[in-house]
Amino acid sequence: MSSSYAFPVLADEAAAEPGVVYTVASGDLRLSANQTCWPTQEAFEADLDRAVTALGRRIRRAHPVDAEQKHGFIASQRQGIEVFKTIPPDAPVIVAEAVWQYSHHVLAGLRTHRGPILVVANWSGEFPGLVGLLGLTASLTKAGVAHSILWSQDFTDDWALAGLRTWLETGTLTHDQSHVRDLPALPDTEEVALGRALAAQLQREKAIIGVFDEGCMGMYNAIIDDELLNPLGIYKERLSQSALVAEMNRVPEEEAQAVRDWLDSAGMTFHTGTDEATELTDAQLISQFKMYVAALRIADDFGLDAVGIQYQQGLKDTVPASDLAEGLLNNAERPPVRSRDGARELYAGQPLPHFNEVDEGVAVDSLVTNRIWTAMGFDPATTLHDIRWGEEYDGRFVWVMEISGSVPASHHGGYDKSYSMRQPPMFFPLGGGTLSGVSKPGEIVWSRVFIMDGVLHVDLGRGTAVELPEEETRRRLDATNPEWPIMHAVLHGVDRDQLMARHKANHLNVAYTPDAETADKALQAKAAMFESLGVVVHLCGDVRI
Repeated sequence: MSSSYAFPVLADEAAAEPGVVYTVASGDLRLSANQTCWPTQEAFEADLDRAVTALGRRIRRAHPVDAEQKHGFIASQRQGIEVFKTIPPDAPVIVAEAVWQYSHHVLAGLRTHRGPILVVANWSGEFPGLVGLLGLTASLTKAGVAHSILWSQDFTDDWALAGLRTWLETGTLTHDQSHVRDLPALPDTEEVALGRALAAQLQREKAIIGVFDEGCMGMYNAIIDDELLNPLGIYKERLSQSALVAEMNRVPEEEAQAVRDWLDSAGMTFHTGTDEATELTDAQLISQFKMYVAALRIADDFGLDAVGIQYQQGLKDTVPASDLAEGLLNNAERPPVRSRDGARELYAGQPLPHFNEVDEGVAVDSLVTNRIWTAMGFDPATTLHDIRWGEEYDGRFVWVMEISGSVPASHHGGYDKSYSMRQPPMFFPLGGGTLSGVSKPGEIVWSRVFIMDGVLHVDLGRGTAVELPEEETRRRLDATNPEWPIMHAVLHGVDRDQLMARHKANHLNVAYTPDAETADKALQAKAAMFESLGVVVHLCGDVRI
């Protein structure tokens, strides 16, 4: 029977070749980042190629290096879809990451790929490949895509080679996660009662998180659907970053200058210059302080309990970085901002929790932490960090937790121990300052809310922020991003590979407690609150409940 309709003609699927492993490299949307990071990625892929070849397989790169663009990354979702059209659906695929990557560039292809998938990263702090791996494994976990992960400095160590061999031979690779256990029956304590009472209050009275555009930097893992959020009592106010810029334009110069004057009086150091392209300037800072004022006023307009600003990609070509404003919002002590009519101080004496990069898992975690810490009389300032990298120091594995500048000053010990430097031009073309410093020594509770098997989970653990010698701190900053705030973290009962194997996010949430005893009590309350909200709770490492 003939037809006048234009039916699509689908190409035959390519057959997998024995012994051939396809590689792809997800990259950034920012050309400057892809070009700067390409030599590191190229060297990492050469190390991986040698290791795979030595194990009797052949690497076939699924997409060429673009001579005109001067890099070999997949730089958009469309490009990723086109690349996966050329890969045999049943072939083994390795996603090789030595840099930060946008997960949605490859997620469409990986969702429908039938063959074994391995995500690998190099163990280096120079560029955030480990952060990229964690973001992608979290996204694949949320999407329900089976995959394995592996990491190595250069794929010459026995541990990594054994893991690579196992994956090549079997298509799967598992790691030790014996540090994770389900939440046991909670004791009858005042802290547990507090957590349950706060959960009941949240579900009855409800909270609103303000989302200034969703899906920052391809972080599919950082988006939580309303159907999962609303049963907790948490609702989204969907806001546009263009509205934030419009409100910034209404803030008078003198109000922004008053924020700067307050910070100068508090002892914060600003490393400024005059070259807009490479240095932090006073004009950039004034713009950032206008954003701080604008965010508080919009939050007041909508009755928000927390706020998240995407910034990348939406604002990067419009205004300086959001991180300085974010760090100020996260602190209880901060420059006062009044309502437009001057009648009220907004959110006086308390943080307005900010979830950096619009990570909604952090939003949930920050709301819960803020309410528990406030009720227990602790400093409620929270922040997220990238799990950036780490090394042994003096017999302990010390993590480098580092984020782009949104850490509250109290985590550094105050504004007089905080400073602001220009953001790297590679990521932040219009500059702007950070809220940076070295996190003070003390007891921390760390956590992560994530989606797995279609429901919300949370991992809870304990750690200690430690003080390292100044020269070691400088070495670690220089090995990563010296402009950004850093925490030297020792996690209790969780080793390097266990955390990497388990963690379903590129971010980790942290809050300080006065001492070890109060950390245990805070964890009891936090576990009880999450459990009462219907979140699946897991304890990690040495957690005493």
